[in-house]
Amino acid sequence: MEQYYDYIKSLHLIFVITWFAGLFYIVRLFVYHIEANEKPSPEKEILTKQYKLMSYRLWYIITWPSAVLASIFAFLMLFGTARGMTWLHFSWMHVKLLFVFLLYLYHLKCHQIYKQLRNDEVKYTVNFMRLWNEGATIILFSVVFLVILKNAINWVFGLVGLIVFAILLMLGFKFYKRIREKNNS
Repeated sequence: MEQYYDYIKSLHLIFVITWFAGLFYIVRLFVYHIEANEKPSPEKEILTKQYKLMSYRLWYIITWPSAVLASIFAFLMLFGTARGMTWLHFSWMHVKLLFVFLLYLYHLKCHQIYKQLRNDEVKYTVNFMRLWNEGATIILFSVVFLVILKNAINWVFGLVGLIVFAILLMLGFKFYKRIREKNNS
C-alpha cells in the first residue's frame, strides 16, 4: 500500500476539505433556520421547510459521507503505510489527533442540533450559532498549522497564537453583531 500513499493522502485531503465545507455551511443553515422560525406565517413555514430540505441534502449527501471517507483515508494513511506509522511517533501528530477528536465532537453536536431543528426544536439563538460556527474555524487553523509546521512549532507560541486568534474571532463577532443591530434599528 506504500506506493499508493500519495493517492490516499490526496483523497484524505479532498474529503477533509468537503467535510469542513459542509460543517461551515450547515451552521449557516442553522442560523437561517432559526431566523426563519421568528418570521410570521406563512413565511416561517415556507422558509423552515426549505432550510430543512437544504440541511438534509448537505448533511447526508456531502458532510457525513465526507467525514466517513476522510476518516477511512486517514486510517489507511496512518495504519496502512510505514510512513503513516512513523507519523504516530511524533508529538505534533498526537496533538493533531486530539483536534481531530474535537472535530468529531463538533460534528456530532452539529448532528444533534440538526435533528432538533428537523423536529422544530429551537434550543439555540442565532448569536450562539454564529459563535458556534467559529469552532470549526479554530480546529481547522490548529490542524493546518500543526501539519505544516510539525515539530518546528513552539507549543507555547502556538497555544498563545490560537488563544489570540480565538479572541480576535470573538471580537469580530461582537463588532459584526453591533453593525447588524445598528442597521436593523
